[in-house]
Amino acid sequence: MKSSMCYGVVVVLALFSLCVSATDPGSLQDFCVAAKNPNDAVFVNGLFCKDPALAVAEDFFLPRFNKPGVIKSPIGSVVTQANVAQIAGLNTLGISMARIDYAPKGLNPPHTHPRATEILVVLEGTLHVGFVTSNPDNKLFTKVLYKGDVFVFPEGLIHFQMNLEKTPAVAIAALSSQNPGVITIANAVFGSKAPISDDVLAEAFQVDKKVVDFLQSQFWMDN
Repeated sequence: MKSSMCYGVVVVLALFSLCVSATDPGSLQDFCVAAKNPNDAVFVNGLFCKDPALAVAEDFFLPRFNKPGVIKSPIGSVVTQANVAQIAGLNTLGISMARIDYAPKGLNPPHTHPRATEILVVLEGTLHVGFVTSNPDNKLFTKVLYKGDVFVFPEGLIHFQMNLEKTPAVAIAALSSQNPGVITIANAVFGSKAPISDDVLAEAFQVDKKVVDFLQSQFWMDN
C-alpha cells in the first residue's frame, strides 16, 4: 500500500513537471507571427544558431566598451549596447549589457525594457534613479546613487536615471535578455509612426489638443 502511494506521488510530480516544462519560451522580440507558409518564414524567436564547429572567438567578443559614447541627444545621454546584435555569441544565453554616458545634468528618460530586468552600477558621478510600479499603485521607488552603488529596475517597469552633477557620469547595466528591448515613453506616446490621434492623447492626459499637437511636433530622438 505504501509503495503504491509513493508511486502515485511520483506519477503526479512527473505530470506536474511536464506541465511546467510545456510553457511557451520567453519572447526575444516584440512579436513573432506564425508563418502558415514555410516559404514566408523569415524570423525566429531569437536568431538562428551557427554550427558550433564554425564558431570563433570573435563571436563572443566586443572591443572598446570602455570608450565613451558620443552624446548627441538634447536630453544629455547616450546608451551603448552590448546585446546579441553586437555579440553574436549571446544568442540563447539570456543576458546582455549596456553602457550609459551622461552629460552634466543629463537624463536617461523614463523608459521600459519589455523583456528584461536591469541591474545598474555607477562607475562615475551621482545619479538620481527610480522606477514606478504597475497600476493601481504606481508607487515610485527612488534613490540617489554614488560611485560604486548598484540599483535594480524590475522587468517591464518604467524607470529613469538623471545625472545630478555638473560633470559627466557613467554607468554599466546588465540585463536579463539577449534582446531586452526598450520603449522610451515620450517617444512612443508622442513620436509614434503613424501618430496616435490627438483626440486620444488629449483625453488621456486631460489637456488641450494644442498641447498634444505641440508635443507631437517635437523631434523625438532615440537614446
